[in-house]
Amino acid sequence: MGQSKQTFRSWVPEWLIRLTILLVLFPTVMLFALSTANVSAATGFYGAEPSDIQFSMLVYYAALVAFTPLEKRFFSRIATKEYFLICLVLQVMVTYCCYHTREVSVLFICRFLQGILNCGVTSICLTLLFSRLKSEHARETGYAIFYGMVLCSGSLTSLVTAPLVDDYEYNALYKMIIYTFIPGAVLLLLLMNRVHLVRKTPLYQLDWTSFVIYAPMLILMGYVMIYGQQYYWLQDSRIVWSIAGIIFLAAVFVVRQLYSKRPFINMEVFKSRGFLFGITLLAGLYLIRGSFNVTTSFFSTVLGMDPIHTYELLGYNLVGILIGAVVAARLVIKKRPLQFIWLVGFFLLLVFHSSMYFLFTSEADQSIFILPLIIQGSGAGMLLTPIVLFIISSVPENISISASTAGVFIRFTFFGMSSALINYGSLYFTKIHAMRLSDGISKTDNGLAERLHTYQSALQSRGLMADQAAKLAPGLLDKAIQKQAFLKYAMDYYELISILILVLMLLIVMTPYINRTIINVKSKQPAAATL
Repeated sequence: MGQSKQTFRSWVPEWLIRLTILLVLFPTVMLFALSTANVSAATGFYGAEPSDIQFSMLVYYAALVAFTPLEKRFFSRIATKEYFLICLVLQVMVTYCCYHTREVSVLFICRFLQGILNCGVTSICLTLLFSRLKSEHARETGYAIFYGMVLCSGSLTSLVTAPLVDDYEYNALYKMIIYTFIPGAVLLLLLMNRVHLVRKTPLYQLDWTSFVIYAPMLILMGYVMIYGQQYYWLQDSRIVWSIAGIIFLAAVFVVRQLYSKRPFINMEVFKSRGFLFGITLLAGLYLIRGSFNVTTSFFSTVLGMDPIHTYELLGYNLVGILIGAVVAARLVIKKRPLQFIWLVGFFLLLVFHSSMYFLFTSEADQSIFILPLIIQGSGAGMLLTPIVLFIISSVPENISISASTAGVFIRFTFFGMSSALINYGSLYFTKIHAMRLSDGISKTDNGLAERLHTYQSALQSRGLMADQAAKLAPGLLDKAIQKQAFLKYAMDYYELISILILVLMLLIVMTPYINRTIINVKSKQPAAATL
């Protein structure tokens, strides 16, 4: 109770404290995916390309990753209540700017600032969350709750915002997020005492130089991964110079870390065999997790589901994530072998991708996707928390912060790489399959004539004149070809992802030493990154 009286007012019940923490954490996690909650609506509102909207999310992520090492210094210097108020006020101001602007360039700047400010709020919430869980395995439980919310963030944000996008302009989402901040923020400020949650340290010798090197490098990486396909990669000077900038900044950053007394990332972590294995699994998981976007595109592109019904269906995926996160937490607490946990998790993801391979059809009832979506969520939920715990536990305690910071970098990199692969695959494979399907069609083909007649009759039944229906029928045929090309691409991509899963499972089986790593995070805190 001592900690309770120090941090919160003595009359506050425990359930209200925990509810308040979750109320603050919920909009904080939602901020990440807010700019891509509905890409079509966002592109229409800003007059931008879909790639611009994707890039705005990576700009947010880059700021969050780059500022994480610096944020801990501010958190340990300023009283928690005042620090939270500063972060909250600035976050609301920046979000209000997002609400008012229609300029993509201004949106990029605002999203970068949101990423920086989100570090502070997340760090406070995590520390408070760990302090409220009094059991022996409080941190394992806290990690499971936090990373469960991380996995749910994208689908949950889209589900919550879909009705708003349907009825209002896209910028209303930013006003909504401001209102969402208010209940938890007001409660937290009223209930907390003025305390320092961590040991107070002087705010001196901040390594702003590393931040200035690191942040542009991450932004350039995001730029290349998002716009590379659009600009034909090395055929465009912008991509070439961006890659050159990444290499130069990366070299300078690494050299600086090697000779710095307080490095952003202690390079000693890369000497740990367990750490390298852990980030390999984390990288693979983010590539696999990114492929889920193909399924959501399938729902909208092929099955023609509107955003509201799409994300209502994805609610079953959220159920699966919760199940997987709870099961993973229990297995970790019971000290079950990590090999077993990971193999089960990846096997569930393999089942999902294999089943979707056969479910990618032009017509389907949405009920048949419920079980695969639950399975996918369960697999992802079972993997993320144990992998993160393994990464942090695989290095000495004095460099565990560097391990978590490096892990956030890996998540950023492979999150962006997954988007790049999907962008490339959708254009490359779809184009190939569309050409093959078109080559197989001949105007003398009786089947073709019959299909065109079917389209023409359908259009006439809706009131069009015969000549108009005849002109529009080829367009419907072309749309059908594009749908089939997308289905072929989706099957190809999921086949490749299934192979990747099998490779990762084989690596896990061939690496028995991972079971000798003891999960110990009692004094280690994760980097304050949300996805």
